[in-house]
Amino acid sequence: MSFHDLLIDLSERPLRVLRSIEQANISLECANAHLGGHPNSIVWLLWHTGRELDIQLAELSGSEQIWLEQDFAARTGLGAEMGYGHSRQEALRVQVSTQEQFDALLHYVELALRATRNYTAAFSEQEAARILEADVTYGIRLISIIDDAIQHLAQIQYILGAQTAGPQNRCTTAS
Repeated sequence: MSFHDLLIDLSERPLRVLRSIEQANISLECANAHLGGHPNSIVWLLWHTGRELDIQLAELSGSEQIWLEQDFAARTGLGAEMGYGHSRQEALRVQVSTQEQFDALLHYVELALRATRNYTAAFSEQEAARILEADVTYGIRLISIIDDAIQHLAQIQYILGAQTAGPQNRCTTAS
């Protein structure tokens, strides 16, 4: 297996995690909830994951942000910033009001993850190898944004597990 194959595999992993999150049928109450009073809700984690991938991938690839191209601000009711450095109060305000907004947010994150996967897959073997040899910060940045997506989506899985462990299932709706 080449480095390029490993990079593609790495970029596909968050998509698999997102699918499991989508299949959980998360209620709006849970999506906006703050487990243990922590300011980062599921909505915030999804939004931040998508924004970070989208903003940084657009800079790396020279492409337009999906957020801007498809007007996800209007579709989700959320801001265009990335959330990095958000104060507690700013993070608490990142919420969706409708199921349509939440579904749009899930769709946005999926598009950002797919764009990341497609970007890594489009490298030739030589280009992928050059990431390791030439500009270390380029390769580190690419791995970093994929790793951050994995971490935030794993946090959502933890929240879902913690919220559903009790006698009442507050986070998901019956399918």
